[in-house]
Amino acid sequence: MTYQNIQGVRVWGKPDEGAVQQAKTCNEYGNVVQTLLMADHHKGYSQPIGGVVVYDGQISPSGVGYDIACGNKAVRTNLMAADIKPGIAVIMDRIAARISFGVGRVNNVKVDHELFDDPDWAVYASIGRQEHDKLKALARDQLGTVGSGNHFVDLFEEEETGRLWVSNHFGSRGFGHKTASGFINLASGRGFLASAPGEKMDQPPILLDLDDELGDMYYRAMKLAGRYAYAGRDYVIAQVLAILGAEADFEVHNHHNYAWKEQHGGRNTVVIRKGATPSAPGQLGFIGGSMGDISVIVRGKDTDENRDAFYSTVHGAGRLMSRTQAAGKMNWKTRKRTGGQISPEQMMDAVHRYGVELRGAGTDESPFVYRRLQEVLDAHDETIEVLHVLKPIGVCMAGADEFDPYKD
Repeated sequence: MTYQNIQGVRVWGKPDEGAVQQAKTCNEYGNVVQTLLMADHHKGYSQPIGGVVVYDGQISPSGVGYDIACGNKAVRTNLMAADIKPGIAVIMDRIAARISFGVGRVNNVKVDHELFDDPDWAVYASIGRQEHDKLKALARDQLGTVGSGNHFVDLFEEEETGRLWVSNHFGSRGFGHKTASGFINLASGRGFLASAPGEKMDQPPILLDLDDELGDMYYRAMKLAGRYAYAGRDYVIAQVLAILGAEADFEVHNHHNYAWKEQHGGRNTVVIRKGATPSAPGQLGFIGGSMGDISVIVRGKDTDENRDAFYSTVHGAGRLMSRTQAAGKMNWKTRKRTGGQISPEQMMDAVHRYGVELRGAGTDESPFVYRRLQEVLDAHDETIEVLHVLKPIGVCMAGADEFDPYKD
């Protein structure tokens, strides 16, 4: 057994005091079956990132979080990385020009999709016509956009075979963010589109009973946001494959901010994973490192420890440094930052030494702000096995100082 039990919370890896305290708070509210922290855990809003809370008959909009269905899609292409490396600068320029990062779009192409006819849009119509129309318009505007924060489009070389992989990382964008804030508002007796009430980071979780109307409405809305995130990641991967002139022969696609209805020990549960990847026996997942580190494709093991983890594992390396610590505080009037611990020169030197062609990104996403991925993978050695090790050769993100209210 490689986890600790800290006052009822199962903790993998080195305990982070702030995240452990948040997990203990989550453990004290509602019908909790078990609370867990994966090895990449750190503080989040209400439920920590890398946190898993298992409920009996309840769901938590604050637990799933504002970036509903954030996750990754990764595909193996029919190309070798060596085939594209001589022209990778041009390829990354084309990706940056064609894929929309940040708030807006780089072109006026709107992505249509069958999900806009999904019957679960009735959830928003039942709240109000204005709410339905605003969210649907926002969803149409942003489908297929990546956003900012730690969201990316990457090219990888598989260490063992030299094959070229493509991956991305983002969720349900503004649609998911407005859905989360709207249901948090409704649970607190405010209007769906009310402004944020100034919630505190360490406040207790907001809980809804699945048998109640509001809980059922949120669950349906969350699932719609999940389908929306899948559609967006599918679209972006297809665009990158077209740029490469490549085809995919293998794919992995999963959420890591979501709530799943699952059976554990013969019991029906709701498993809320915030920054945690599902890892049922045989299940595949993508786990990303920093832009100066490996990423991996993993498969869940059939072990006692994986059952103890409620079939959950890490979603990334985990932050060591906050965005403000790394990049400093932004003055939006002067558009200058002060007080950052990582300089752009340090970041670019590290990225170039690792052999990465970078577009966009700020020092708050530099390799220095993350743990080494192998460290957190080792902590979960009894729950997952690594199938493919991927080294980044091209990374594309939003610009360093591009504000996006819908990032992570």
